[in-house]
Amino acid sequence: MLITSPVVVGREDQLAALDRALASVRQGGGRAVFLLGEAGIGKSRLAGECAYRAFTGGMAVLRGRSGAVGGDAMPFRPIAEALLSLFRVSGPPQDPELAPYRSALAGMLPEWRGGDRQAAPAALIETAEAVLRLLASVGGDLATHQHPGCLLVLEDLHDADAETLAVVEYLCDNIGGLPVLLLATLRPEAGPAGELAQELGRRRAAVLSTLRPLTTDEVRTMAEAALAALTALPAGGADLLPQQVADRLAQDAEGNPFVVEELLSGMITAEVLHRGPAGGWQVRGDPAIDVPRTVVRSVAQRVARLSPSGRTLLNTAAVLGRRFSLPVLKLVTGLNDRDLLIHLRAGIDAQLISPSGPVADRYEFRHALTAEALLTELLPTERAAIAGRAADAIEDAYPGLPDQWCHRVAALRLTAGDTRAAALRYAEAGQAARGDGAMDSAVSLLERAQDLLADPARAADRAPVVEQLVYTLVETGRLDRALALADTLPETGPGALAAPDSAALHSRLAWAAVTAARYQDATARMHRVRRLLGRFDSTALTPALHVVEAHLVLADTTAGADRVAEAERLARLAAEGAEAVGLPEIACQAWQLLALLERRYGFDRADACLERGLALATEHRLPTWQISLLLRLGTNDFMHSGSSVLMERAHRAAVDHGALVLMHNSAAGLAMQSVMLGEYATARELTDRCAPATARLGNADTHQFVLLTQAMLAAHQGRSRELEQALKEFRQWDGDQSLQVPLVFGSRAVCALLHENREQALHELDQALAWEEQHPSVFYLNGLHGLRPLLRALAGHPASEPEADSPAALPWNRQFERLALAVHEGRAGRPARAEAAVAQAHEASRPFPMARRLGQRLVAEAALADGWGEPVGWLRSAEGYFHDAAVPAVASACRDLLRQAGATVPQRRSGTANVPALLRQQGLTAREYEVFLLLVSRLGNQEIAEKLYISARTVEKHVASLLAKTGRPHRAALCDYAAELGTHLG
Repeated sequence: MLITSPVVVGREDQLAALDRALASVRQGGGRAVFLLGEAGIGKSRLAGECAYRAFTGGMAVLRGRSGAVGGDAMPFRPIAEALLSLFRVSGPPQDPELAPYRSALAGMLPEWRGGDRQAAPAALIETAEAVLRLLASVGGDLATHQHPGCLLVLEDLHDADAETLAVVEYLCDNIGGLPVLLLATLRPEAGPAGELAQELGRRRAAVLSTLRPLTTDEVRTMAEAALAALTALPAGGADLLPQQVADRLAQDAEGNPFVVEELLSGMITAEVLHRGPAGGWQVRGDPAIDVPRTVVRSVAQRVARLSPSGRTLLNTAAVLGRRFSLPVLKLVTGLNDRDLLIHLRAGIDAQLISPSGPVADRYEFRHALTAEALLTELLPTERAAIAGRAADAIEDAYPGLPDQWCHRVAALRLTAGDTRAAALRYAEAGQAARGDGAMDSAVSLLERAQDLLADPARAADRAPVVEQLVYTLVETGRLDRALALADTLPETGPGALAAPDSAALHSRLAWAAVTAARYQDATARMHRVRRLLGRFDSTALTPALHVVEAHLVLADTTAGADRVAEAERLARLAAEGAEAVGLPEIACQAWQLLALLERRYGFDRADACLERGLALATEHRLPTWQISLLLRLGTNDFMHSGSSVLMERAHRAAVDHGALVLMHNSAAGLAMQSVMLGEYATARELTDRCAPATARLGNADTHQFVLLTQAMLAAHQGRSRELEQALKEFRQWDGDQSLQVPLVFGSRAVCALLHENREQALHELDQALAWEEQHPSVFYLNGLHGLRPLLRALAGHPASEPEADSPAALPWNRQFERLALAVHEGRAGRPARAEAAVAQAHEASRPFPMARRLGQRLVAEAALADGWGEPVGWLRSAEGYFHDAAVPAVASACRDLLRQAGATVPQRRSGTANVPALLRQQGLTAREYEVFLLLVSRLGNQEIAEKLYISARTVEKHVASLLAKTGRPHRAALCDYAAELGTHLG
C-alpha cells in the first residue's frame, strides 16, 4: 500500500519564495534556487510542486536527475535528461538564433547531430552558453506570451558530474536577465556540488534554502493528510490519527517526511494501525514493539516477503545504482522476460521501485534511502559477487563497451575488488570522455585510474594513463599540472614511455607553453625532446618541433634582426615536412604563421600561405581550421580591397558549424569593418550581440577586440565620452597587455580630429608609433601608415617616401597617404601633382565615407593656403556630411574655411529637424543644440564662440536659454546633463 501525503506540509516559506521566483521569471528576471536537505526531507516533493505550478501557469518545464553508477556520475546526465524530457514530446525548438549552438548541444540532443559531418567536441564553456541560449529560447518571447518563462529542475545535484556543475554555475551567473528559473536539489554534505552551492550563495548568484525537519504538529498534519487520502474522512478528524501513533511518528521519524510515510506504511502492513468501523484508524498492539524503527528494517521486511529470485533482482538493482534499466538487469540476473516482469511487479507492489520517466525500460528505487537500505543489508562479499557478475555480463553483451558501458563496468569492477581492471576501465572511460569533449570528467576518470595504479608494481600500467592525463590537462589549459605530472614519468626503466611517445608528449607540452607565451618552459621541453631524437625515426615528429622552434625564435628579442628570417625558414620547413608525412593540422599551424611573416613582402604572398592552409583543411575535413584560415583571408581581403565578402563567408561558416569562438571573432571583425565603411548601425548591432557572449565565455582576446570596436565606433562619430567608457572596460579586461593597443591610440586620434583637436590627434599617433617600436606590428590600420603622415604634412614636417608594398598602399591608409603627398606637392608649388594625388586619394576612399570627408576637410585647408585644387567643393561636401552626422566641430570648421575662401556658407540654424525629439520638446533651437553639444566638453563661452563662429555674448544668451528650457540650476548641472545625453544624442 502506497502511503503518501497529497499535500506539502511545513514548507510555506519555500513555496512563497518559489512563487516569487516564478513571478519574476514571467517578467524576464531569471533566478536560481537551491533546495538543500538530507535524504527524505522533501526536496523532490517541493520541486515537483514548483514544477506543477509552473506548468499550470503556462511555463515550459524541463526536469532531469543526476544519476551515479557505482558512485561515478555520467557527463551532462541531468541536463541531457532535462532537455530530452521536453523535446521528446515537442521536438527541439526551431528558433533560427539557435543554429550556431546546435553542434555544441548535439551530444545531448540526438536530433541535432549532423549526418556525416564530424564536428569537434565543443568546449565546456561553449556547451554552457548553448544551454543558456536554448533555455532562453524555450522560455519564449515574453512580449507575445508564447511561453511565459522556463523552469529547469535538476535533482540530486550532489551526484552530478563536473561538467554539469560547471554548466550550472554558468547558468546561475548569467540567467539574471532571461525568463529562466533554475531549481536544483541536493544534499548539504561537503562535496563539489555543496561547495558550489555555498559559493553561489555567497556571491548572490543563487538563493539557498535549507529544508528543516518537520515539527511535531507538522508531522501530525502530514500523517493525517496521508491517511485521509485512504479514507473518505477529511484530514484533521478527531479519530483519524490516534495520539499514540502521532507521538511515535514524532519520536521515530525525527521530522523526516519520507520516514513518516515509511513508518505509517509499516504500521498498516503489520496491522498495528488499522481502519475502525467508522472509517477512522485505530491502534492494535504496541507501536513501540511492532512498528519498524528504521527505514532499513522497513525495507528489509518488505524485501523478505518477496521470493528468492525477487530478492536477488532487487539486490542486483541496488548494486547497479538507484536507477537501472531492464536489459542490464536481465543480463545480470539471467531471468527470462516473463520472470523478470513478475518480480519487477512484486517490487513495485512492495513500494520499493517505480518507473523512471517516459522510457519504458527504465526504473528506479522509490527513494535513495531505499537503495541504500538494500545495500546495507548485503554483506561486502555479496556486493562484490553481484558487481563481478554484472561486469562480466555487460562486457559479454557489449563488446568494446561503447557509450557509458565502460564507465559502468569500471565502477562495478571496483566494487568487486578488482582494482587493476577497474583502473584500466576508468582510463578507457576517461579517453572516451575526452573524445566526447567532457574534459573535466576525463580528468577525473583518468586521475582515478592513476590513483588505483599507484602501487610501484603497477608502473607499466600507470605510464599510459599518465600520458593520456597529461594530454587532457593540456587541452583543458592546466599547463602547470600537466608539466608537473609529466615529470613524474621516469625517462628509463619500469614506467617509462617509449622514446617516440615520450618525445611526442614533451613536444605537445612545448607547443602548449609557446601558445601560452611561456617560452622558458617551452625551451626546457624542447631540450628533453632533442635528447630523445636519436633513439627513433623522428620524421613524423620533426614538423611539430619546427613550428615550436619558429615561435621561440620569433619571441627571442635578443636574437637580432635575422630572427624573423630564421622563423620563416623553420615555419616553411614545418609546413613542407608536415604535408610530406600527412600531418595536416601541423601544416595549417605552419602556414598560418608563415602568412603573418610573409606580410612584410605584401599581402599576395601572405594570402598564398593562407590559401594553401585552407586547401589542406578542406581536403582533410578540418572545419575549425577552414574557418580560422578563411577568417584571416577575410581580414586581409578587407585591408587591401575594402571588401567584407570573405569575412561574411567566414562568419556564415562559423555559424553553420557552431564554432562559437570563431563566430564571435568573425562577427567582431565584421563590426570593425562596418565602422570603417561608415555602417554604424550594423557595427552597433554586431558588437551589442557579441559583447555579452564573449564576456560570459571569458574569451579575453575576442572580448578585447569587441570593446576596441565599440571604442572605434564611438570615435568615428565623435562621441568621446562613449569612447572612454569602452576603453575603460577594455583596460579592465587587461587590455593594456594586448597586442591591439595601437588601435586605442588610433581611435583617440580620430575622435580628436572630429573635435578639431589636431595636436592631440598627432600626439596619440606618436604614442602608437612609440609602442610599435617596442612590439611587433599586428594591425596596419591604426593610423600610423596614413593618417599620421597627413597630420605631419599639415604640421609642416618633411615628407618621407613609403616603402614598396608597405601598409601605406592599403586603401584605408592610401587615402590619407596620398593626401599627405598632395599637401607636400602643393606646398612645393606643383599643383598638378597635388591634384593628381588627391584624385588617387578619392579613389582609395570610395568605401569609407567618413574618412573620405575628413580627408577633404583636412586637405582643403592646405589647398586654400597654397592655392591649388578645389577646396570649396571639398569643404561643401565635408560640411554637409558632418552636419548631417551631428559632428558640429568639423562642420563649423568647414563653414569657417568656406568664409575664408569667400564662398557662400550654408545656414544651418533653421535645421530644427536635426535636434533630437527629446530636446525639441524642451524648446531647443538648432543653434542652442549646437551649443548644448559643445557643453559636453565643458568649454567656456569664448571657446564655444570660436568653434561656432559667433560672439561670446551670443553664447552667453544661448546658455541662459538652455538653463531655462532644461530646468537645470546652474551651468555645471547643464554640462552634466549634456554629457549624460551625449551618448544618445550623437
